[in-house]
Amino acid sequence: MDVTARTRAGWDWLRGPEPWTRRTLAGDLALAAVLALLGLGVEELDNGSGLRMAASAGAVVVLVLLRRRLPVLTLVVGSAVGVYLPGAFLVAIPLGWSAGRRIVGVGRALGAFTAAFAAAVVLSVVKEWSQGRPLLIIVFSTLMFLATVVMPGLASRYWSQRNTLLRALQERNGQLLRERAMIAGQARLRERQRIAQDMHDSLGHQLALISVHTGALEVDPVLTDRQRDAVGVLRQASVAAMHELREVVGILRDGVEAPEPVEEAQPAARGVAGIAGLVEAARSAGTDVRLTTAGRPRALVAACDHAAYRIAQEALTNAYKHAPGAPITVELRYEDDSLVVEIANGPAAGPGAGEVVSGGQGLTGLRERARLVGGMVYAGAAEGGGFRVAGVLPYGTEPAVAQASGTEAGGLGGFADDFGQQVPGTGTAPVDWAAVDRKLLGGSGRSGGVALGCGIAVAAVVVLLIVIGAAVALLVGSLSDATISRADYDGIRIGEPEDAVRSRLPSGDSVLTEGLDRKGPPRPQGATCVALLAEDDSDIGTSSAFRFCFKDGKLVDKQAYQAE
Repeated sequence: MDVTARTRAGWDWLRGPEPWTRRTLAGDLALAAVLALLGLGVEELDNGSGLRMAASAGAVVVLVLLRRRLPVLTLVVGSAVGVYLPGAFLVAIPLGWSAGRRIVGVGRALGAFTAAFAAAVVLSVVKEWSQGRPLLIIVFSTLMFLATVVMPGLASRYWSQRNTLLRALQERNGQLLRERAMIAGQARLRERQRIAQDMHDSLGHQLALISVHTGALEVDPVLTDRQRDAVGVLRQASVAAMHELREVVGILRDGVEAPEPVEEAQPAARGVAGIAGLVEAARSAGTDVRLTTAGRPRALVAACDHAAYRIAQEALTNAYKHAPGAPITVELRYEDDSLVVEIANGPAAGPGAGEVVSGGQGLTGLRERARLVGGMVYAGAAEGGGFRVAGVLPYGTEPAVAQASGTEAGGLGGFADDFGQQVPGTGTAPVDWAAVDRKLLGGSGRSGGVALGCGIAVAAVVVLLIVIGAAVALLVGSLSDATISRADYDGIRIGEPEDAVRSRLPSGDSVLTEGLDRKGPPRPQGATCVALLAEDDSDIGTSSAFRFCFKDGKLVDKQAYQAE
């Protein structure tokens, strides 16, 4: 159990702070396998031993797996290992990419890349010190480091910072939208409170006066019983209106219905159940109203239930005002998916009692109320004269509520975010973050991203060409130190002084002659030898070599042979 826990802890440490899924692990292993195979090919070209090949492959696998957890260490170690293990040289590219992305802070990243550069250059100079030309080795190592480590690191750091900037913009934009929504909500709340105060101060006072005067008139002994009943209906209506006004004021102020009851009268029923009370009140006032119900009654959600009550109330009020004395029918039909509330009245029985006060917004308000709950309202002339109002309401609310809320928010004055996009949730288009991402690439959309990618690619190609040119220059510069003509070889005699012979020979310090003196026939015991290539050699796969061996200050042997 302890071994399992330690293994799991080690695995968690290896994964690091980033989530390491099976897909990520498979990708890292595939990358390590490809780099290891390429490294084996490089080792084969360099005549590497089997042990060196195994060490190169193992180093590639370990560095690739640890680059997420230890980007600084793997970058420095990979740069150093690549000097002595040519098969692990290509791993510097993914190490530079990973370090550029994962090292936090410019100072730390600069220090890591500087340490890796110093390790690569210093070890290259130490390894090739015997060949001379340290300045040329430094230049060549610098160019290779720029091409294989710095360029991938800079590209990776740019893409990482761009993605980080985009995420920060998204978070800040979301925060700004939330703050603006809060400001808009506070503005709505203040306006609702102002409207509530106005309603309380004006309508409340007038309704209170009506209630007091009708209450006093109701107990007047001069009135007949019928007049007293009519005045009682007026008093009850004024009291119910005061109750509803209090509820509306409470909703406007606090967003919730007022909980306290009105003691003077029974609370008004605000749903389908209250339609019967509206019909009974109309009958008491002398209006011919008939209520019918069809279908199996079903419960409605609160918003739809209240909308049905308001439709019936508004339609009856319109019938009283515009067609006094006309018979009215109220029908409730419970259908499969909706409730139909229909109020129809016949032609007016006679002329109205003077001018009718009407705001002209009643039916418009009914249509909007029904739309908010996913229903609809029809109002128009009926056959044979009269008027008909019908509302169709679902038993449950529909998504139109959310849409209406968005429209309402947008009605307050839609605003745009910092990128010129409309605010989500206000019925307008959401932010196009893909467009923002394209703008971050260079200001001209896809063309800017292509130009940036082409620029990085061209820079990488230029650096690689410089590296190749430096390598060619190194080989050409060392060619004169590694070759001798056949005539010069034949002109040198065994037994001549070593100083005189060496003054006529090139230095032989070149990568082209490395290990050449150990090939060919056996060397004399205790002699030091210099091996050079033939200038006019044209064989492919083998080279003509001339070897000169010195002992006791004299040339003791010279050999011409073919070396692979």
